[in-house]
Amino acid sequence: MAKIGVILSGCGVLDGSEIHEAVLMLLSLSQRGAEYQCMAPDKMASAVNHLTKQPEGQPRNILAESARIARGEIVRLADVKGSDYDGFVLPGGFGAAKNLCTFATDGAKCDVDPDVKRVLNEAQKAGKPIGFACIAPAVGAKVFGSNAPKLTIGHDAKTAEALEALGAEHVTCDVRDIVADETHRIVSTPAYMEAKNLTELHIGIDKLVAQVLEWAEVPAYA
Repeated sequence: MAKIGVILSGCGVLDGSEIHEAVLMLLSLSQRGAEYQCMAPDKMASAVNHLTKQPEGQPRNILAESARIARGEIVRLADVKGSDYDGFVLPGGFGAAKNLCTFATDGAKCDVDPDVKRVLNEAQKAGKPIGFACIAPAVGAKVFGSNAPKLTIGHDAKTAEALEALGAEHVTCDVRDIVADETHRIVSTPAYMEAKNLTELHIGIDKLVAQVLEWAEVPAYA
């Protein structure tokens, strides 16, 4: 049974992980017989009131907020080794671009959270597959840009240009499909960068999960 790490960035589309994307990833992993472990950075970040769409006065802890999605079953990313899992998936949401990296504010000049970068690099060096949904490919573009990975955020030309400025090769993709980079074992899907409803959102995410699990079954360096 494959064990997949799910890297979260908070709870809520405006300041953390997109909840629908995260839950559908967990559902697909479970339905396909995989075990998963949610994880997140243990640090503070600004928060947004999802009713008023206005910033809140007090920051929130990313790990504690992510625990809402994980029903409390979550670990600190700082305690995770990328080689200890069979693969990783990252849902989108603004938190992926704000809390896991600074793409939301810095674009192609962004930095990545040190533990996110470390875990993903450890995973790739060990031949583990990684899946990015929605805006999360920005994290992958920054971490792996020197290898020119194939990634997608759908059809948004401006965001695609920023990913290419980071070194990625952007591939246009519809919401119900994926872009699979066989060489680097990286798969991505547009998710809510394109999705209009839960049904088409689930189709793309389930394909992403299926690809991660397919790669996880075959050692990269066999």
